[in-house]
Amino acid sequence: MNRRLALATLLAAAAGAACAQVHHQHRGGADHRFDNAESWARVFDDPARDAWQKPDDVVGALQLAPTARVADVGAGTGYFAVRLARAVPQGTVYAVDLSADMVKYLGERARREGLANLRAVQGAPASPDLPQPVDLVLLVDVYHHVDARIDYFAALRKSLAPGGRVAIIDFRPESPRGPRHKIAARQVREEMRRAGYVEAASHDFLPDQYFIVFAPAP
Repeated sequence: MNRRLALATLLAAAAGAACAQVHHQHRGGADHRFDNAESWARVFDDPARDAWQKPDDVVGALQLAPTARVADVGAGTGYFAVRLARAVPQGTVYAVDLSADMVKYLGERARREGLANLRAVQGAPASPDLPQPVDLVLLVDVYHHVDARIDYFAALRKSLAPGGRVAIIDFRPESPRGPRHKIAARQVREEMRRAGYVEAASHDFLPDQYFIVFAPAP
């Protein structure tokens, strides 16, 4: 196995393990495998991930105003959060995570990288606990490990500002990357419909993931 393939395999496995931790915490458990956020940052933020995650293309497709308020739910070590913060220099990005160590790391990273508009938030299993309504909620590889998803996303509508959106990126069932348990895009669409949303946009440039944007139904 060459180095590039080995690294891609490691990243995919780590992403799956991270999602498993989110799932365990959503069920009220305590998983300490990710307490060392500094160590995991070397995996989650490895530049090799960019080839298939295409973060700059994702942020560009979201078409965020410079003043936008954004929540990155399940932010981990800030792979997307820091890019979002740079994309909205007059706005605010809430990097939300259930792991206290990840939240601590996110706060330190924001200070280290001079991102005054990036704020770390300790989330809760039933709610991201956002300080104020936001224009966009982004969930990358998190949707399939949220319990009671219809209730969760129905409640999330209260955290959206007028015109707010929810963007969901997750692994396709046929993808060789990602965790063992995957949810098809058609199920996401149906569950979000039941939670009170309509599809606003979708993008197909990610090789292993779907990328769907929802807005609250009128």
